Amino acid sequence: MKPPVSERVAEEAVRWLVELQDGADEQLRRDWQRWRAADPEHERAWQRIESVNRRLRGLPPAAARAAVEGAPLHGRRQVLGMLGLAAVAAPALWLAGRQAQPWLADYHTAVGERRDIDLADGSRLSLNTDSAVNLHQDAASRGLELLRGEIQLEVASGASPFHVATAQGSLLIEQARFNLRQYADHCRLGVLEGAVQVRCAEQPERLAVVTAGQQLRFERLWLGTPQPLDTAISAWRSGMLVARDMRLADFLDELGRYQRGWLGCDPHVADLRLSGTYPLRDSLAILAMLEVALPVRISQRTRWWISVQPRHG
Repeated sequence: MKPPVSERVAEEAVRWLVELQDGADEQLRRDWQRWRAADPEHERAWQRIESVNRRLRGLPPAAARAAVEGAPLHGRRQVLGMLGLAAVAAPALWLAGRQAQPWLADYHTAVGERRDIDLADGSRLSLNTDSAVNLHQDAASRGLELLRGEIQLEVASGASPFHVATAQGSLLIEQARFNLRQYADHCRLGVLEGAVQVRCAEQPERLAVVTAGQQLRFERLWLGTPQPLDTAISAWRSGMLVARDMRLADFLDELGRYQRGWLGCDPHVADLRLSGTYPLRDSLAILAMLEVALPVRISQRTRWWISVQPRHG
């Protein structure tokens, strides 16, 4: 019996599928063929994901794309499951339906895109990379649901409070400016101006009021304690990524949110630390700077498969 495809190779196969569906030139197709021929495991992974892709072709294009696009961790693992890392049958259609939701949202951004929207009530919404929201506004109420990613919202004063729903809890705002990020299993709220009330999704009696200069982490059943605000959380609004004594692996995870493809870190250099302010408009330039500042080298197989390795060995 053949062993299961490794998670690393499975992720590479997923990314090849996404890249090829975006419209491939001859060079990209040659790179893809070389990747398949480089290792029998690569070819096994590709055959499995092709089988899944055939099952997705009957779906609307946005749903099929969402089924293999960069999803939150739990969604990505369902895709890997389709490749043989877990049960293969039912997750395909389940994932397609679940991950299509952000692409059908009222507003969404692609990887690397940021967007500003003026809402009808005078509030101003900004979406970070790979984010999606649904609006809920009428004459009697106003609010939105964060489906994915990160937003900054400046709530204008109005006749009714502004409600924000997430998978982990809900926010109630009279007038404030805040940053809200959805992770796989929690949310992080940072309040820049005003005050925001937070409730847990499954224990609404748990609530806290977070005021300007504070941030708070919350989950479906757990509510953290307000902490001093890390002002770097809103640097993305200016197109910047700020690192303060950050682990290299964590820095690359953040940088990877803004570029398509796979950005990996060798465990031997994962704990290197760095600080600085980096412009998000050019991630390749940031990686080049890392080679100058740290004992690392950048290994790039294709334009969307990049790994940071030790400089020697």
